[in-house]
Amino acid sequence: MNIGDEVSFKLDGESFTGFIDKAYQNSYMVTFKADNPEIVDKYHDRVVINNKKLTLIKAAPQPEVDPEADDSSEDEEK
Repeated sequence: MNIGDEVSFKLDGESFTGFIDKAYQNSYMVTFKADNPEIVDKYHDRVVINNKKLTLIKAAPQPEVDPEADDSSEDEEK
């Protein structure tokens, strides 16, 4: 999974969907919206969840990286 991917997860017995904001070693920070005021007060629309408890819904588009572009910028600096 990558930053920007849409994921689903369960939190306090309820199902939520959200987007990955940051990746850690074995977990992700996910931003989500909740209607339940207790959930909003407890988590403030962000939660860190173990990667095993997340289900990918939709992958975010990933920009293509041109490896030759990185090499050419180093040559220009010399």
